This record gives sequence, structure tokens and C-alpha cells, in this order.
Amino acid sequence: MLTRGGIRNRRPVRLPASDQSRAAVTRIAYFFIGVTIRKVKIIYIYCRNLSGLPAIPVRHLNLGIPIRIKIFYTYSHRFQNGVTEVPPLAAYHPLSEREAIGIAREVEGVFPPNARLTCREIGDGNLNLVFHVRDETSGRGLILKQALPYAKVVGESWPLTLDRSRIESEALIEEGRLAPGLVPKVYRYEPDLALTVMEDLSDHIIMRAGLMQCRRYPLFADHISTFLANTLFFTSDLGMNQQEKKLKAGRFINPELCKITEDLIFDDPYTVSPNNHYDPAIEDEAEALRTDAELHFEVALLREKFLTQGQALLHGDLHTGSIFVREDSTKVIDPEFAYYGPMGFDVGAVIANLLLNYAGQLHWSADGASRTSYREYLLETVKSIWTQFDRKFRAHWEEKNVDRVARETPGYRDDYMRRLLQDSIGYAGCKMVRRIVGLAHVADIDRIPDPAVREKAQRVALRIGKALIKGGRGAESIDFVIETAREAAAALEG
Repeated sequence: MLTRGGIRNRRPVRLPASDQSRAAVTRIAYFFIGVTIRKVKIIYIYCRNLSGLPAIPVRHLNLGIPIRIKIFYTYSHRFQNGVTEVPPLAAYHPLSEREAIGIAREVEGVFPPNARLTCREIGDGNLNLVFHVRDETSGRGLILKQALPYAKVVGESWPLTLDRSRIESEALIEEGRLAPGLVPKVYRYEPDLALTVMEDLSDHIIMRAGLMQCRRYPLFADHISTFLANTLFFTSDLGMNQQEKKLKAGRFINPELCKITEDLIFDDPYTVSPNNHYDPAIEDEAEALRTDAELHFEVALLREKFLTQGQALLHGDLHTGSIFVREDSTKVIDPEFAYYGPMGFDVGAVIANLLLNYAGQLHWSADGASRTSYREYLLETVKSIWTQFDRKFRAHWEEKNVDRVARETPGYRDDYMRRLLQDSIGYAGCKMVRRIVGLAHVADIDRIPDPAVREKAQRVALRIGKALIKGGRGAESIDFVIETAREAAAALEG
């Protein structure tokens, strides 16, 4: 039946294997729509993969009402005994705050039965709804994160698979196993609603906001380096059986969100693209990005690795907006971009976002002395992250390496770590460039109110980013990053 919240029916539909065309989709539509339609213009059917068919016009058999069916897909349909078995349509619909409260009540051990719960939607990202449910008496809470079937930052014209919610939930569980205490606890996953219920982190702050307030987090480098070393090593061919890894990688095939990364980071900033967005004041910088052949070559090499190199399970979007912090705690969130890719992509993402804040300190610091001090703290953090990551990763290599060839081949570990450092530097540069001229920016720079100061910060960030991309393959230590940042600030700020 068609309900106010969406289409609800759990019965499978069986169709001839050959009937997978528009007619098949139409038949499915008829089956679920029945005779309940009145003034409906568009029906969103969240079913499993029907070859990615676009929205198609059909006409109701009985009422003759013109409608449009839009298909959003997750998994492939199955074939058994010469027929196609289409899995049941999910009861998907965007949750209301009232519904979020109802689901939160069902989670055992969090709220008492008579708890007075409140809810507000707090999502400020690009893709999802995020609800915070809280007990007014005890102060305890839960976070409910629901994937939308499209990119919220763009709208319904950019459809996305709801399966990314499953990927995120499984990634959080895997990361929690490998790096205990460094991700929020997952209480529940609801596949029909593309919903993950997880630990409330209200006693933490989004790291990006903390950096914009010039706060310092003395344990962050230790925590994030542990997260990176553990999650990357133990999901790679070094830390787990290679055949088991191949099977696990299949659970994290994430083509739609990888496509976002491939376009927004490795393509759009270097060409004329409708996805790009930047201040007119830096049009000269945008033009320079489009015409720099040396830069394009290095980006192409990094893109190739992102497309082809499945080293380890990545978080996939590890920026300071995806990290919650306190002085004594770090929690990594939002791994919906998780997939098996090059390790340096995650390491570089953390470095890039610290350097973006470095560029923005022209505004966020109160004066020159505090700016110098806080920037040195940021650069020390960058260096410490890599130094600790390198040490912890090498220790895992010595103690937990399951690959005899990698373990016993002289010089291989040093070469591996050198290439990992260089990849991290290059990806950091790509991340910085896209945040200035691409679709999605960072508050560290975009919220600078003075246009002249904001422009200077943008130019500093671009100068650092381009230098990291061009120089990454030749870097021998993390000091290259530190020196590059200092030189860019000195050259453009005087």
C-alpha cells in the first residue's frame, strides 16, 4: 500500500528473467501502487538494483493517472530457477523527529520507559539527516543518522544509493573493533530505513569548530595516529589473510560515493565544471589550476591509485568535520565513503584539514603572536601524527604481519613507508585544492567575514596544496609539509 510516509510492502515480486525492461519496472509499480493513488505526481520506489533505470513515465492501469516512478537502488536482484526475484521494497521514508524518538525508545539500556525525550535534527552535512534524541532528566542521548536517497547539498537531481548507510554502519563496527574507543558505539542498524543508531557525542565538539576557536588537543595526534595505524594495517594484506581481505573488500564496494570523490577531488577543480564554486576574486587561481600541466600529471597519478589500489579499508572522508574531540578523547564519525583504497588518502585527509585551518588563522587568531603560536601547534600536530603513525605501523609490521614476503624481504618495509608518506602528501594537496575551488568548502576559510582576509587565506591554502601535489613524490620526510606551509604563509602574508 501507499502510505503517507512512503511505500510499505515486504512481499517479494517474481518476474520472468527476460522481463527486466521498463515493462518490468511498470509491473512492479502497479503491484505496489494498487488503487490507492489519487493526486500523486512522483513515486519514489526504493528497491534493489533494477539496472539503474531512470525515472520513467507510466499510467495507472485503473485510474489513468499519469505518474512518474523514480528508482533508487541498493543491491543487485537475484536470479533463481529462470526467474528474477526482486527483493521486497523497503519501508523507507525520511524520518520525522517524532518517529526518531519512537525508534530511540526501542534501544535497550539507554532510556527508562517513562523518559521524557526530545529530538532535534542537527545534520549540517551534505548527504544525511541526523537526529539527536535526549532524555531531559538524565541528559543521556542517542544519535540517529539516516541516509537520504540524494545528495542533500544538491537536491533530488543527484540521487544516491541508500546502501551507503549499511557501509557506514559496518565500517564503524569494524573500526570500533580495530581501534576501540576511537569511534562511536553502534547500537542498531535499520536497513529498511537506511538508519544507524549510535552513541551520543554531545560531550565532545566537532574538531573543526574547536580549531576555529584555537583550542588545543594534546592527545589528538596520539589518538588519530592509532586510529589510522590500526584500521589501515589490519585491513590490509599485511595484517589479515589476503583471501579474507578480498572477500571483505566486496562488502565495501561503494561506487556512487567513490564517484563523488573521483569527480570532486581529482577532476572538477582542474577544469571548467558546474560543480566548482569559488570567489570571483581568485579567478586567476582557478585559471592557473586549469592550465598547469605539471599539476595535472601529478593529480592523474594520484587519481589512478585511488581508482585501482585497494590497499586497505579507508574511512574515505576523514576531515576535521568528521572527528569529535575533547582534550582527553577523540571519536571518528561518518565513514559512509568507506571503501578499499590507497592508505595515504586517509592520512592525507587529516593533514590537509589541519593545514586548511593553518591558512585560516589569518582571521581566527586574535593577533600576530597568537597566530604564530597556534600555527606552530598545528604544524607540530601534523608532524606528530605522521611520526606516531609511522612508528605504530612499523610496530604492527614487526609484530603482527601475516605476509611472509613483506615481512622477510630486506628494505621492503622502508620503501613501503616512503611511498605511503608520499601518497599522503599528494592526497593532502588534492584535498586542500578542492576545498577552495570545488563544490564543498570548509568553514575554516569560508566563514572568514572580511573578503580581503578570506581571499588571502584561500591563496595560502592553494599555494600549499599545489606545492604538496607537485612535490609529494619527491618528499623524503614529513618536514617537507612543514616547510611548505611556512613558506606559503611567509610569501603571501609578508
